[in-house]
Amino acid sequence: MKKILGIMGFAVLLSTGSCKKDSDFLNVPPKSVITTQTAFSDPALVLSVIGDLYNRQKDFSSLDDGWATFADFGESFPSDNGSYFIVQNRNWDYGTWSIWDYGYIRDLNLFIDNLNASTQLLAADKARFLAEGRFLRANYYFEMVKRMGGVPLITKTLTYDNSGNVVGLQIPRAKESDIYDFVISEAEAIKGSLPADPSEKSRATQAAALAMEARAALYAGSIAKYGATTPQVSLTGGEVGIPASMAAGYYTKALTAAQAIINGGAGAYKLYKVLPDLSDNFAAIFLDKSSVNQESIWVEDFKALAGKTHGFTTSDQPYSVSDEASDAGRLDPSLNLVQSFEKLDNTFAPIPTKDGAGNPIYYADQQDPFAGRDARLGGTVMLPHSFFKTAFIDIWGGYLLADGSILSSDDATHLAALPGTTIPVQVVGKDGPTPTGEPLRTQTGFYIRKYIDPTTGSGRRGRGSDVNFIRYRFAEVLLNAAEASAELGDYATATTYINQVRSRAGLTTPLVLTGANYFDRIVHERRAELSFEGLNLFDMKRWRIATKVWDGNTESLADLTSNLASATKRNTQPWGLYPYKYYNPGNANNGKWVFKEVLPSNVTGVLNFRLGNYYSQINDGIITANPKIVRQPNQ
Repeated sequence: MKKILGIMGFAVLLSTGSCKKDSDFLNVPPKSVITTQTAFSDPALVLSVIGDLYNRQKDFSSLDDGWATFADFGESFPSDNGSYFIVQNRNWDYGTWSIWDYGYIRDLNLFIDNLNASTQLLAADKARFLAEGRFLRANYYFEMVKRMGGVPLITKTLTYDNSGNVVGLQIPRAKESDIYDFVISEAEAIKGSLPADPSEKSRATQAAALAMEARAALYAGSIAKYGATTPQVSLTGGEVGIPASMAAGYYTKALTAAQAIINGGAGAYKLYKVLPDLSDNFAAIFLDKSSVNQESIWVEDFKALAGKTHGFTTSDQPYSVSDEASDAGRLDPSLNLVQSFEKLDNTFAPIPTKDGAGNPIYYADQQDPFAGRDARLGGTVMLPHSFFKTAFIDIWGGYLLADGSILSSDDATHLAALPGTTIPVQVVGKDGPTPTGEPLRTQTGFYIRKYIDPTTGSGRRGRGSDVNFIRYRFAEVLLNAAEASAELGDYATATTYINQVRSRAGLTTPLVLTGANYFDRIVHERRAELSFEGLNLFDMKRWRIATKVWDGNTESLADLTSNLASATKRNTQPWGLYPYKYYNPGNANNGKWVFKEVLPSNVTGVLNFRLGNYYSQINDGIITANPKIVRQPNQ
């Protein structure tokens, strides 16, 4: 199914008739709304109802929510005048990332109740719709628990009797482990009623249920194991925190669910390996909506012909080749992220800008400093002089002169004459970075590539892009299996799974996981593979390393370029890397490129993740309405 069309609530709109005269209006039965009984008697009508429920699912980052949901955590810089607060604040508000939509939960429960009451649907249709409703409900509870911890677990439709007594509607928070157990048990209960069909991407399948189960169980196992390092991040009733004794059981469930997908029991899923250029191939995972792409498991589907598009490409496309002159370049990956992609010999090193004596390195080509690295770098990030749509993007900060000064301007159209000449020339890249930090151009030296649509017109406001947002994919399943195996002490199996993902990225020297290195390697691999997919925050939280990575301290150049292999490396300020064209006529290096690490001038804040940020705040209005709700710790 290419797209699910939603109809608000349970009303299905039909063609309407006209009244003979005004006085008869109130006596005419409504023809624009059908009854619940009728709606749940026809599979086509039920599909319309569940379409709305699919469209209301919540993701942490999504393409239709806008670019800013991706622009945080030191991985990027927000090149937009109205968004610099992202890199200027010192603390995240405790309410950041909260969700609490029990109206949606009620609608899901109503959907399930109405299906159970239906007597006219075929058994197979009814079973699949029920499984889908339960999948959406479980997935939303998973979205809540990873933000909020334990929440009220409501699986039946609550009804208010107008008596004024609401005690029966005030449900306390369940234990955090209870919510994870619910998600896992629902996946197990419904998987047999869902199709094992890799061509189905926008509706729930067996693989989608298993992928949800594997991710949820892995998160629960991590919280149980690593939560022991932050005992103050817990509540005595278990609403926050999971006993360490439960870790192995959760890891086992995560591995079993992941292996059910890997072994083909839920359909023939596999890593995307279509294009010969490995960076292009990685980028194409997120663009290819054809049946060739057997990596994506469950997606938020977009379809231009059906009027469902998003503006991610419009906001983030390179400025010089943008479809909208006033819309581009807002999401700029950081040097922090770029240098984290390892070399092909499995070692880590910063992007080389100086030789051993401290002298600048001169490069003949702008892409040379990034050569010999993990191909996912070029598939995730547009590097200087990358080709996009119809041209090479134009990223450079100006001319570096022989005396060490820089000649540049605030815009590529503002020309200047080079020393010893009289004819004005372009002295800064059309795509930035400029010394004045012009917005809508890169301010880090990079543009994002993942999810950017190269289709003609996809960056126009009126048209938009219909690239899908992938919620679950096969590579993550492999990484989940690798992590669960390693946490259970089976490093050989973990090595097998992680190397499948790495070899697709050109890292063909086998990596061997051990008890000493597996954690750092797992953390790194998820960053390289899954950047800008909405998982980074929750990984840092479940491993309880967010307070170490975002520790509230400034990030010096020495901090930036050292300790690259560590899972807990500081990442509190997004740095950039600016290319400059060397101008020194007669010198052997004239016309070559040098690179300089730069902290964008608008980065005045420092990311500071506090203990109270591990669980998002439940606001006072919710607690006032339901005094049985206990507050989060450390807030």
